[in-house]
Amino acid sequence: MPEIPTIRLNNGVDMPQLGYGVFQIPEAETTEAVTAALQAGYRSIDTAAAYGNEEGVGKAIAGFPREQLFITTKLWNSDQGYDETLRAFEKSVSLLGLDYLDLYLIHWPAPAQDRYVGSWKALIRLADEGRISAIGVSNFQPAHLERIINETGRVPAVNQVELHPFLQQSELREVHAKLGIATEAWSPLGQGGELLTNPAITAVAEKHGRTAAQVVLRWHLQLGNVVIPKSVTPSRIAENIDVFGFVLDESDLTAVSTLDMGHRIGPDPDHFA
Repeated sequence: MPEIPTIRLNNGVDMPQLGYGVFQIPEAETTEAVTAALQAGYRSIDTAAAYGNEEGVGKAIAGFPREQLFITTKLWNSDQGYDETLRAFEKSVSLLGLDYLDLYLIHWPAPAQDRYVGSWKALIRLADEGRISAIGVSNFQPAHLERIINETGRVPAVNQVELHPFLQQSELREVHAKLGIATEAWSPLGQGGELLTNPAITAVAEKHGRTAAQVVLRWHLQLGNVVIPKSVTPSRIAENIDVFGFVLDESDLTAVSTLDMGHRIGPDPDHFA
């Protein structure tokens, strides 16, 4: 089993730097996939209410030593608002079969609704009551972060955002560094395809005798990002966690840094409702 390094969050909680994401995994396949991830050595599992597979995650982790797990889920846009968030939280922990969450995130700011501050206040209450070990956000831009911090005084522990070599988010990562917010990357492999066949990536992979996916995940780790790659193929699940036996040198990191195109796969957080 690989020893996965941890990131110390701004409230003192240690979060595994590499976890397993279940985005777009059908509920019927989720339990088997998460079980394979646990067997491969993953201990951090990332889901969301919107994924529709929290119950499948719950079945996979049932009976597993709770203190060894780090479970994240997310509040969906239609459940934003103070009271709505409290209800959505209870539904999520029930489906997961848990008494508490390790990390709970507001999935999107959904600024047109203008309810994310109320949601954030609800997360603060749940954290203060001991129901959540760490609270954070997802897809928040600097203005959204500034607003919730100014209005509540509480800084998110994590901001989970789209981040990969084609969208490196350097300015947002600088904001995170100044505020003490951990950067977590969703779609860390850019959904494969063009990124994993890019000549700069494949050249580094050949140099180290590794796969392109392993090189990209190693790049994230050395940048200090938390990553949550997703796969339902057991061999790839195992491959994605086998990234601690090599190190990228400065020339490798420079080669990857030149690939930033500001290219989003997902929605623009300022306009997604």
